[in-house]
Amino acid sequence: METYFEAHITGLYEKAYTIITLFLKAKREGDHSQIQIPEDFKREFFSIVDKVNVSLMEDKDNFYGYFLFQMSKEIRFDISSPTAVNFKGAKYVIYFNPIIFLTLTIKQMESTLKHEILHIVSMHLIRAKEIQRSYSTLATNIAMDIVVNTYLDHLPPYATTLEWVNLNYSLRLLPFESFEYYVDKIQTALDLLEEDPDAAEDDSNKNELIELNYDPEKTHDIWEDSSELDEQTLKEFTEKFIDASQKGNIPNYLDSLISALKNSKGELPWNLYLKRLMGTVESDQKKIITRRNRRQPDRFDLRGQLRSHKANIVVALDISGSISDEEFNQAMIEVFSIVKNYNHEVTIIECDSEIRRVYKVKSVKDIKARINSRGGTKFTPVFEYANTKKINMLVYFTDGKGEEKLLSIPKGYKTLWVISGRGDTLSLKEPYGAVKKLDKIELKDDTFDMRDVPRDGYSMNNQQRMHV
Repeated sequence: METYFEAHITGLYEKAYTIITLFLKAKREGDHSQIQIPEDFKREFFSIVDKVNVSLMEDKDNFYGYFLFQMSKEIRFDISSPTAVNFKGAKYVIYFNPIIFLTLTIKQMESTLKHEILHIVSMHLIRAKEIQRSYSTLATNIAMDIVVNTYLDHLPPYATTLEWVNLNYSLRLLPFESFEYYVDKIQTALDLLEEDPDAAEDDSNKNELIELNYDPEKTHDIWEDSSELDEQTLKEFTEKFIDASQKGNIPNYLDSLISALKNSKGELPWNLYLKRLMGTVESDQKKIITRRNRRQPDRFDLRGQLRSHKANIVVALDISGSISDEEFNQAMIEVFSIVKNYNHEVTIIECDSEIRRVYKVKSVKDIKARINSRGGTKFTPVFEYANTKKINMLVYFTDGKGEEKLLSIPKGYKTLWVISGRGDTLSLKEPYGAVKKLDKIELKDDTFDMRDVPRDGYSMNNQQRMHV
């Protein structure tokens, strides 16, 4: 059967190459009409796709086959990967570039189809929009592809894998981590390589209608053509596709992804939301020696520039609440990792019903042991203080229990509320900022059990037995 496939595919590839050759020739001669794909080529090509689909439906992981069966299928020569997906007219659509797709083996074809479906199940079409406000397209694409390719075998030789990224970017990324974990680490590596996110795009091939090679930076460009849908609506459509595809047992990893989709609230984690806010802080330009001037790279006498944000950040800690030292210290590690690339000044405010202490910190080591408090909580005093200072951002860590209305609203700065992992909701009816949950962490057990104290002649907390 595979011999038949290979012969059929080879002949079909030659037909595809003839189609684009004639199109490019006509274009050079001044004919700017769209590429015409003969109907007989479409029928022959999709007969190959149907055979791969049947193979997937007969496989033990038949979920992919049934999911693909529900999708619309189209040919596009302008995508820079063998397949791509988006959401159009209440359906997921999968696109094929025959020039790239037909170079794959049958098993690789199956994997690239699974690859696209895993992007859908992982809700990457939505999550990418959020992430790209703070990260580059390349970092976002690489991170998403690492996530889905980790679960796949028989990948094309150019596929973006964890091993490839670790080797090419000198990283030590761990397998089976989150999309957000990967994108942050990869963006840091790209920044160290001095890849300028503001570099002017090369528009020379902007209107090119043919893509002959795989390009990781453009693999998901077609997502921008998706129908405008809110996250909840797309999630509901996706769940319907998933429910219709579950005809038997599914692998554990796929079951976990589906459970995460159905149980998710679709919220960006607090630390990534903070990173997005940091990107909006006003900045000036900092001259650097290591990077050439982007606009005049041959001028060695001109120094390059990096954006240099000036960020005055206030971190308020509700010392009357249930936030543990472990939770707060871990959260501050996240804060410092986010602001490290900015010119920043961090001020910590310890507060309950009033401000108890204010001090500046440059690292986690500067955080002082908190003042003991058993009082209630009022949020207003912190905002009264912040309104008298020139700050860019207020991050308020609390269990959420305080007044229902602020008596002093924030002026000229952004606010992020971070609710303790043991907290529930914020008591304020109008928070004047985003409200996020702090991830729960395992707390140390520092309790002392009197049953562990010997009572038979030991001295000094279990020192050597005294001989009388």
